[in-house]
Amino acid sequence: SSSQATRVSKVSVPGMEALFIPCRSTKMFLTTTGAALRRRVHGGGRSMSTMRAAVYRQFGGPVAVEDMPRPVAPAGGVVVQVRANGLCRSDWHGWRGHDDDIASLPHVPGHELSGVVAEVGTGVENFKVGDRIVAPFILSCGACPECVTLKQPTVCRRQQQPGFHLWGSFAEYVALPRADLNLLHLSSAVDFDAAASLGCRLTTSYRAVAQQGRVSAGSSLAVFGCGGVGLSAVLIGRALGARIVAVDVSAAARRRAIDLGAEVALDAGLPDNELREALLEATDGGADVAVDCVGGAGTASTVNAAFSLRRGGRLVQVALPQDGPALPVALFAARELELVGSHGAAPADLVRVLGMVEEGRLQPADLIMGKMTLSEACEQLMAMDKTGAGGGGVQVCVDFAH
Repeated sequence: SSSQATRVSKVSVPGMEALFIPCRSTKMFLTTTGAALRRRVHGGGRSMSTMRAAVYRQFGGPVAVEDMPRPVAPAGGVVVQVRANGLCRSDWHGWRGHDDDIASLPHVPGHELSGVVAEVGTGVENFKVGDRIVAPFILSCGACPECVTLKQPTVCRRQQQPGFHLWGSFAEYVALPRADLNLLHLSSAVDFDAAASLGCRLTTSYRAVAQQGRVSAGSSLAVFGCGGVGLSAVLIGRALGARIVAVDVSAAARRRAIDLGAEVALDAGLPDNELREALLEATDGGADVAVDCVGGAGTASTVNAAFSLRRGGRLVQVALPQDGPALPVALFAARELELVGSHGAAPADLVRVLGMVEEGRLQPADLIMGKMTLSEACEQLMAMDKTGAGGGGVQVCVDFAH
């Protein structure tokens, strides 16, 4: 009113801009975004205009739970109450400053999510409050040449990714744009914990193995790296009827790969010549397809994957080596090998993976190694560079109150 000064706070969040206006007489908060105006009741305890989220304020610095502004639904998008969120190695790379898509700080990580629609923005037709959803981590635009002409939304030039371009899902709520184009309804037959892996590691592996690798029943498949994506590749390969050889430095990860369907698991720490000989023996002369899921700095996995192939074989590069070794180009020419990139997954891939889960061909719950609170997720994220971290499965955050 004219007789009372009103203090206005402007908070900028990637993907949204909001004004929080305390109204003394009503004890309510008015929240605006663009032309939209919403009212949230300010009850006892923590304000409904805030949420708990894992936050870092400098690359490589502490990751801690803080109260942050709760997002509002963008036009064409939704706000999701996160019910489960998987911890991925890509979250660690983002925190360390290895991903240029994180353009500003503070930042909220997380991109492997499942949850319930809590708010719907203008223009959304396919979703309503209360819907169970899962989303691919690449939210494509549907309008660029890559989406329209190439039909490859995984390389959309205007893609948005929660946890990278946008604040992510290690939080009670996350705003997701382009809902009708990218989000999928989640059947009640699939629980939230298992579904958290569908938007990233399982669908990423599905695209790499089934789409880019073209693995089918009877194919021999060599999987390099048995973290979340690699173990998912083992699951996908088993569901497709492939014969699988897994390779990892961790004994625990190798045992887990055997449990999930690999016939043989080899120690990546062997000298290169010994490892290559063992791979050729295990695959009867060479794998039809090799999938490199290792990444990191200075890895030799891509080179060993190339040497593991039969003549005319196919190497699918999923991981993103920071400064990987030189490829044996002469080997690719002499043996007519193929090198194929694979990045994330499209909504259509997620549809197929969901179908396999609902048919009982895939059991994503088999990947879950442990469940954690939001505070524990902060500690786990910072510890992911320790040897063996993540080997054996995925850690899922299911408690956002602690």
